[in-house]
Amino acid sequence: MPKVKANGIDIYYEIHGRGEPLVLIMGLRRNAEWWYRQLPALSEHFQVLVFDNRGAGRSDQPQEDYSMALFADDTAALMKTLGLSSAHVLGISMGGYIAQELAIHYPERVRRLVLGCTGPGGRLAVHMTSERMAKFTANEGLTPAEILRKDLDILFSEDFIRNETKKIEEFAEISLRYYQPPESFLRQLDACRRHDTLDRLHRVTQPTLILTGDDDPLVPPGNSLLLKERIPRSRLESFPGGRHCFFMEFAERFNERAIDFLGKEK
Repeated sequence: MPKVKANGIDIYYEIHGRGEPLVLIMGLRRNAEWWYRQLPALSEHFQVLVFDNRGAGRSDQPQEDYSMALFADDTAALMKTLGLSSAHVLGISMGGYIAQELAIHYPERVRRLVLGCTGPGGRLAVHMTSERMAKFTANEGLTPAEILRKDLDILFSEDFIRNETKKIEEFAEISLRYYQPPESFLRQLDACRRHDTLDRLHRVTQPTLILTGDDDPLVPPGNSLLLKERIPRSRLESFPGGRHCFFMEFAERFNERAIDFLGKEK
C-alpha cells in the first residue's frame, strides 16, 4: 500500500495506466476504492492518480478542523511529491469542491476540469431537503452496513436498486472497505458545510465539464447550474434519472463523456 508524506500527513495513493496525467478526487466519507467503475476505462487513456483524502480510507486522519482549501493543499502537495507538475482533474461531490479550490489556488496544476454532482456552496447553494438531511446524518447506533442501506435511495434510482442486485451487492462490499470513523466523517461534513467558491468561480479559467444527475437529492442539480453560470469556459450535461452516484449507475456514459472531454486539445 503506497503512501507518501505530503502537506504534513501520510497520504495513500495508487497510479494506474499510462498517458496524460489525470487526478481523481473522491467525495465525503469515501476513498479510492469508489473509483472502481471509472478506473478500468480511464486508465486505458490516462495515467490516473487516485488517493484517499485526509480523514478517509488509509490516509492520516488528524484530529483537527478540515477545509476545502486544506484538502486542495493536500492534493497539490501530493502531485508535487509524485512529480506531477500539472494534470487533468476530475472531482466528485466533495471532491468537486476540492477540485474547484485546486483550480483557483493552483491554476498551473490543472489542465482540464471535470466536476460531477457538486456545486459552489455559498449563499445561493441549493440544499437537500431538511428531511433528507435528517436521514443522511442519522447514523448514531447504526452499523456501516445499515448506514449504507439507509442511504441507497439517495445514491441510486429505485429501478437500479431493484433491478441491479448484483451491482448493488458489489457496491456495498466495496463501500465497506477502509470505512471512515464517525469523528472523521463529521470533520469532513463540517468542511463541506463551510465550502464557498461562489464569488471566486470566475477564477476557474480551465475548460470545465460539469456533469450531474437530474434527480440528485444530496447535491441537487441546481448547484451545477450555478457552476455553469459562473465558470467562464464551462459546459453542463445532465443525466436523466441520475441520483448522487450517477457516475456509477451510468458509468459507461459518464466515462465516455470524461474521456472525450479530457482528450480534446486545449
